[in-house]
Amino acid sequence: MNRFSERDWKLFRRKIVDWQEAYMDKLNREYMEILSGEGSPSDKFWELEKRIRRDKKACGVQCEIKRSNQFYILMSLLDEGAIMMDDLNDFSDDLKETIGHFVKR
Repeated sequence: MNRFSERDWKLFRRKIVDWQEAYMDKLNREYMEILSGEGSPSDKFWELEKRIRRDKKACGVQCEIKRSNQFYILMSLLDEGAIMMDDLNDFSDDLKETIGHFVKR
């Protein structure tokens, strides 16, 4: 599914890097909370390792940037909480309406 405009594609490519950096910053803060929380050093280590293993698969961390994946990447970023609908304000109405149709309400 990719019927979005060339403008949307170029904007997406510019924004994805900042979205991913912000998401990884959020994850890093959560990791610091794990490490500074209660529990034994080994429990914290293994909890952090489990989280990193899961988180590194998220689109907010890494994804294959292809135009044919644009819709699915946006949906994943929204689902992961890496972006919000407001982050799509600069995109075309067509993109926002299409994505908005599929977003969990």
